Amino acid sequence: MDSNQDRKTYTRRDLLKLAGAGGVGLLLGAGGVGSLMMNSKTTASGSPGTPPSASEDIVPFYGKHQSGIVTPMQDFICMGAFDLTTTDVQAVRELFKSWTEACARMTAGQGVGDESTNAFLPPKDTGEAIGLLPTRLTFTFGVGASFFDQRFGLAGKRPEALIDMPRFKGDALVDDWSNGDVVVQVCANDPQVAFHGIRNLARIARGKAVLRWLQQGFQRTGAADPKGSTPRNLLGFKDGTNNPDVKNASVADEVVWVPPTDGPAWMTGGSYMVVRRIRMRIEVWDRTSLGEQELTFGRHRDSGAPIGEKDEFAKLDFSKKDAKGRPLIDPASHVALAHMEGKVQILRRGYSYSNGIDLKTGQLDAGLLFICYNRDPRKQFVPMQQKLAAQDRLNEYIVHVGSGLYACLPGVGQGGYIGDTLL
Repeated sequence: MDSNQDRKTYTRRDLLKLAGAGGVGLLLGAGGVGSLMMNSKTTASGSPGTPPSASEDIVPFYGKHQSGIVTPMQDFICMGAFDLTTTDVQAVRELFKSWTEACARMTAGQGVGDESTNAFLPPKDTGEAIGLLPTRLTFTFGVGASFFDQRFGLAGKRPEALIDMPRFKGDALVDDWSNGDVVVQVCANDPQVAFHGIRNLARIARGKAVLRWLQQGFQRTGAADPKGSTPRNLLGFKDGTNNPDVKNASVADEVVWVPPTDGPAWMTGGSYMVVRRIRMRIEVWDRTSLGEQELTFGRHRDSGAPIGEKDEFAKLDFSKKDAKGRPLIDPASHVALAHMEGKVQILRRGYSYSNGIDLKTGQLDAGLLFICYNRDPRKQFVPMQQKLAAQDRLNEYIVHVGSGLYACLPGVGQGGYIGDTLL
């Protein structure tokens, strides 16, 4: 927070309120929205001119690990995968350096570059985030298996854990929604700020990389749910109740981060990101009885508690039986299969998405952008998904249409750039 409590921080909502009262003209006449917001802050040393953001709105870009992995989930995501069009590894280095500089600036609430007043040149920043707070903006970069083909001479550096993702039972994968040389997860508490982030990365990449796929997503906002309860997916059930407590460093080390012993050395401090675009058969689900829905998930819809329990976080007890001797929690339910007997964990970071309607069928094109992080997908995500794909009752209502596995690079130190341990 600003140490001067008497100063007013104008959020975008405040400005909209002023607009309704005819106040924006007054603000613009006083030097512009961006000027007003910048002047309402001071730097840590007390000098004026800080970007338009309060300290709690900033997640530092530089650090041991990339942000956006164990960072508490923001409200919105704009995620895309790029295919590199250059075959020059030096051009890739320069691209990653340019992306690093831009990301560090944007997460601090600045534009991607210093602007000039030359009317004959395009601005360096696309401008739609001018005057907006960074709202905990994060960028998380990963590289796919195709990054290690013959183009850049990096085949020998491909991690063993970066496998070609197996095709699971029931997959209906679309190439246009899968894979990619480089993936970027952009999250923020404002959808316009998140879109601004990926848009400017695509702009910087021109001539070196092109977007392969792009998906926006959302969860319930902090303003709508100030208690921070577990978010619900578009099927109406709480999603992520059993996520590991990565605030505990030892848990994060066990579940998420690649240690030096796993190799290769350049991946130390990184993680492996799985992305699955899961379309939900919403119209079928909406005609399904509540009892069947709860049987499918193995949880009560309202509370999120395991069947037969009242508390969402009650321990899963698969030994409990009903009056007829049947397990209260169906062994083929989603929660029972995903539990993996408590021996396997992943860090889930999923967002709902809605892309309008499928023009061929007239049905909603909506579902889950499933993202998870794990130390070794061969031992964590893959066996879990194989079990789910084979038996999960939920498969009747969902279909996996996109898939990707990426090596998420270690964090960036001051003066370094994303991927410098690899390149």
